[in-house]
Amino acid sequence: MLFNPIKIKETEFKNRAVMPPMCMYSANELGFANDFHMIHYGTRALGGVGLIIQEATAVDPDGRITVNDLGIWSDEHVKGLKHIVDVMHANGSVAGIQINHAGRKAKVDHPIGPSAITYGGDYKMPKEMTVKDIKDVVKAFKEAARRADEAGYDVLEIHGAHGYLIFEFLSPLSNQRKDQYKDGKVFLREVMEAVSSVWPKEKILALRVSSYEYIEGGVTPESISEAINYVKDLGLDLIDVSSGGNVLVKIKAFPGYQLDLAKQVKELTGLPVIGGGLITELTLASNAIGSKQCDMVYFGRVLLRDPYLFINHASDLGYEIKYPEPYIRGKK
Repeated sequence: MLFNPIKIKETEFKNRAVMPPMCMYSANELGFANDFHMIHYGTRALGGVGLIIQEATAVDPDGRITVNDLGIWSDEHVKGLKHIVDVMHANGSVAGIQINHAGRKAKVDHPIGPSAITYGGDYKMPKEMTVKDIKDVVKAFKEAARRADEAGYDVLEIHGAHGYLIFEFLSPLSNQRKDQYKDGKVFLREVMEAVSSVWPKEKILALRVSSYEYIEGGVTPESISEAINYVKDLGLDLIDVSSGGNVLVKIKAFPGYQLDLAKQVKELTGLPVIGGGLITELTLASNAIGSKQCDMVYFGRVLLRDPYLFINHASDLGYEIKYPEPYIRGKK
């Protein structure tokens, strides 16, 4: 099942293997891409990944996770990002990008968030956002989406997971506002409306969510699905299901530990989902798709260790991927 193609809208994925967004912290302090990004993403594309979703790319310089995040807050970033897209396309992958504002988890001088509640540790106390701040961030997401289209990405993923700004609004643990944004779905919908107004309807619009917070009072698969259902009429095509990241809590992780969460979100929303979580075995991934826990599977850390996982091990599932011609002498 892992190597069966899947089509969403006009985009056909040659397989259901996904490289999820993983921060590389390798851009310069102005957020520009460099040779590292071309090599990093090009190598995974050459290795047979069907969909590559580029690391969290900041919609605002004050919304960066670190000063070395890739940026998309300026038209000047488009040229370098287009180069990444071209490299992924040339090597056979569908090109995705995740756009993000880190909110209270931004390592900047003056972080912002829905409420003045710190993430903890060495993170600074955020300033509670004014309505103007909120509108400015919504506009930043809109402009980032426009630039992502200009750069040629096929899939746009809005980062609504891992304790960054959108998720901070969605979680009662980080949002204690008294105005209309007390309901975090309102902020999510405003972002989605802005993004969908400029993102082409024929292209794929995705949302990454943390579907469980592992602590009483936090987000659950039911509550996050309610938020998804509140905005899916805006052209939402795909949900990337993760968990945690908004509070400091120890998670008992194991291979496939988030697959049941993905299944719940899939069933409650009726949308295609990407599932995963420490998956290294292709058999587990294929079974997850076959049992309808998810429609696609993301492979994160294992692809950092082995970018050629799929071309070297597809045969374990009885499937042969066309091996890159320059490397044919290395084929097992």
